[in-house]
Amino acid sequence: MIDFNVPPYVGTEMDYVRDAAEVNHKICGDGPFSRKCHAWMEERFHAEKVLLTTSGTAALEMAAVLCDLKPGDEVILPSFTFSSTATAFQAVGATLVFVDIRPDTMNIDERKIEDAITDRTRVIVPVHYAGVACEMDAIIDIARKHNLLVVEDAAQGVMSTYKGRALGTIGTFGCYSFHETKNYSMGEGGALVINDPQYIQRAEIIREKGTNRSLFKLGQVDKYTWVDRGSSYLQSDLNAAYLWAQLEKADEINDDRLATWNFYYEHLKPLADAGKIELPVIPEGCVHNAHMFYIKVKDLDERTALISHLKEHGVMAVFHYVPLHSSPAGLMFGRFHGEDEYTTKESDRLVRLPMYYGLRSEHRDRVVNAVESFFAINSTV
Repeated sequence: MIDFNVPPYVGTEMDYVRDAAEVNHKICGDGPFSRKCHAWMEERFHAEKVLLTTSGTAALEMAAVLCDLKPGDEVILPSFTFSSTATAFQAVGATLVFVDIRPDTMNIDERKIEDAITDRTRVIVPVHYAGVACEMDAIIDIARKHNLLVVEDAAQGVMSTYKGRALGTIGTFGCYSFHETKNYSMGEGGALVINDPQYIQRAEIIREKGTNRSLFKLGQVDKYTWVDRGSSYLQSDLNAAYLWAQLEKADEINDDRLATWNFYYEHLKPLADAGKIELPVIPEGCVHNAHMFYIKVKDLDERTALISHLKEHGVMAVFHYVPLHSSPAGLMFGRFHGEDEYTTKESDRLVRLPMYYGLRSEHRDRVVNAVESFFAINSTV
């Protein structure tokens, strides 16, 4: 069976983990390897400040606290996203306002945002699906016009750019994930990107369980104490050591994944040209990171049949999000603004193919052949 995902591994991870324990004698948060990761991302992505967290969800939760949201405040986001995008803001009492997506990129439809704004709206949360950027110029313009904050859910967007700017560095805050399913992984982990310096000190306090310990370490206070809201969001330096090995090989990993993405696109294009499937769309100005490769088929029934066919041929493929607005929690904590023209329909059609660093060429061939054989048997035109 060709796995859908294999966590990235470059070979030096365990050496660095051993160094953290045996050489540095520092395995809790903000050790030498955490600092290496912070510095690398700040330099590579031209970010004001980056802080590793225990997960992408934790990064979103920190952003929600930093936005100073109060119960009843509203946050605009797409329904086609992972639950963490919503739970982080619901946890601080915000009302979730879901809007429709664009069918080409599966990203929030920037043209639907302004109509969803009320006098309670405080934040817009664009989600960069599959590492392909939302239309950030339009979103930032809307935010400035209405004095709103922007939190980029760039969980899938590490190494992707929008008009030359790294995803996660365009809004007020950006949130990365380094879960084992992501392009770069520490098992469980994430990072908060802070693009406005006024939030850095409070972010460090929130991340340090609500204490001013970071100021104490810098010698700016004589002792540290509890001063604000917070939680234990520091990532272990063991995990950071694991991630550091992959950041050192970030371009190699990125190139390898892009090679697989381009192979799929080239070899499945005849099916798209024949009208049997739809392929991903990368808008002008967007550089993606090959986080995933998906195709869209006719409808839910065809998707179910295709996934079953692929499994029978030794290929593990999966569908993706069930739209949040139709979930039990989504119905409790939010509302859908406007018409669900594309969110549910496009979600029902989407199939994700195996995509990971080191996917062998013969396995890529098998994936394509299995997809082709399905449509040879089941003509949809």
